[in-house]
Amino acid sequence: MTAAIREKTAERLLNSSAKNSYDPDVDIDWEAPLVEGMFYLPEHRVSLYGTRLWEQMTHEQRVELSKQEVASIATAGIWFEMILMQMLLRDTYSSDPTTRHPQWALTEIADECRHSVMFGRLVERIGVPAYRAPRLTHELGRFIKTFGFGPSNYAAILIAEEILDRYQREGMRDENVQPLVRMVSRIHVLEEARHVTFAREEIVRQMAAASPIARAWHQFITGAAAKVIAGTLVRPQCYAAVGLNPREAAREARRNPHFRETLRWSGERLVDFLDEVGLTKGPGRPWWRRSGLIG
Repeated sequence: MTAAIREKTAERLLNSSAKNSYDPDVDIDWEAPLVEGMFYLPEHRVSLYGTRLWEQMTHEQRVELSKQEVASIATAGIWFEMILMQMLLRDTYSSDPTTRHPQWALTEIADECRHSVMFGRLVERIGVPAYRAPRLTHELGRFIKTFGFGPSNYAAILIAEEILDRYQREGMRDENVQPLVRMVSRIHVLEEARHVTFAREEIVRQMAAASPIARAWHQFITGAAAKVIAGTLVRPQCYAAVGLNPREAAREARRNPHFRETLRWSGERLVDFLDEVGLTKGPGRPWWRRSGLIG
């Protein structure tokens, strides 16, 4: 990808951002009452849907679990976006600020700042704790944002963003989902489409220039990221909050064919793209299989 094409893409994304951006503080009614008895995720996307435990749960427990899982996914989204923002700042640190490419990167950082605040306010509004990643995973994120580089950095963020996007695109159209969650999803989906375009073009450009050794490294890191991200979405504490044994429920979710299908569904478009650029192959392949994002 030539510098001219890169600049043209950035110019287009900047124009789109100027026309179609949202301020969650203004565009979301945070004081609107939550609808009693309404799910926070499409019911069939809740991790225990269809299991023995699900059949034993009351409607209120099922709704509560959907609320806990939305909070877990939103908190994971904040973690992903914080890594992305720091990565973009590193990439643009030495760039010419008069050109469109770093200007777009800074615009994306501003978007992600608003998204992180929006997700934080959502979790606060629905009254659920922020379910952080496990300590080791959290420290791994600290390492990646400091030392990660190249296409695997963008691929890791793309994995997180596209999985979240798939959940939200379905949820924002489902009238059985809480209106607040649907509005948050709609804003994120509309703005995140620009970020996905940027990340995909960066991956294509950087993978085309990567040496065989670099490609193998990025394949390994991308596969490991897929495993970590997929395993971070629903924290075991969600199950404890509805009176279930967290270990037993997490084990049931991992074995649940409905949830396994949801994971594959969430990564379909993402896996197709990363397969085309060679990032699901080589030393990272075993991690992809363990992630549940591929069959």
